[in-house]
Amino acid sequence: MQRLNFRDERGASAVLVVLLLVPLIGFGALAVDLGAVYSERRQLQNGADAAALAIGHDCASGLPECGTAQATADELTEANYDEAGSTHGVPVVTLGDSEVTVDNPGVQSHWLAPLIGHDESDVTASATVRWGAPGSGTAVLPLAFSWCAFEAQADTDGTPLGTPVVVEGTKTDDTTCTGPSNLEVPGGFGWLDTDGGVCESTSSVDDVVYSDPGASVPADCSPEYFVGLIGHTVLLPIFEESGGTGAGSWYRIYAYAAFTITGYDFGSPAYQYGPKACGLTGKGLGEVRCISGSFIEYVDSSDEWAYDPDAPDLGARVVELVS
Repeated sequence: MQRLNFRDERGASAVLVVLLLVPLIGFGALAVDLGAVYSERRQLQNGADAAALAIGHDCASGLPECGTAQATADELTEANYDEAGSTHGVPVVTLGDSEVTVDNPGVQSHWLAPLIGHDESDVTASATVRWGAPGSGTAVLPLAFSWCAFEAQADTDGTPLGTPVVVEGTKTDDTTCTGPSNLEVPGGFGWLDTDGGVCESTSSVDDVVYSDPGASVPADCSPEYFVGLIGHTVLLPIFEESGGTGAGSWYRIYAYAAFTITGYDFGSPAYQYGPKACGLTGKGLGEVRCISGSFIEYVDSSDEWAYDPDAPDLGARVVELVS
């Protein structure tokens, strides 16, 4: 009787194992195959992001490569794809008005799921990029140029010429002009309040931003920091209206322009780069505050700036990954 009972128990265990086998395979498929699908989607997303950003940069820069967007998408989605047991499809590029979307498809084959009748899964990732004039962002230099300073170096259509220029501070620059709002604008540049502990200033188009009082460099900006900006292109606000005095001075932001820095003289030996940074003005070293360089057309792909379709285009453009 005991041996008979043992045989019955062995039979019951076998039935139980058979009954649990299907859900066990299902859980295994969830753990293994869904992990593979996640890895597949991640690589597809990397490829879609890279392709959309590259196409957006080409189009924002006006490069001929904008017209070969499909080839760019093919190259970059394939370069970002190395998933075992899967097949990469052909990316679909949709170009719109200052916008591109890249849909990146793939097929992931399964290892355990075929045992329950599911051989593969279609996986797709998508990325959308927009480009155009910046409407807000953080300038790595807390300085605003006047409309006069920009207009003097722009072509008749408002495009920067890229010619060398020396821009004096508003306290010594004696030029004035009428800005886009038909208000008189002082020439030169002015320092802005920093973002608390860093040599940066965040603003938006149509914002009223306040100035750092005095002609000296803001306290948050070290000499080493300025030296590190030499030869780099930065996006800076352009103001078209100003008012107030001292700590109450303010500027109204009109747009943003790209400026390549080649030298500066901010009134002390620690804040001078280039023995003749202000020499083109005919004034001596240290007599005026100035920054030298050139306004240029430029595309910024960092995440420090946000695209605004209504912002004036002064040659500076941003490329923004929106989804």
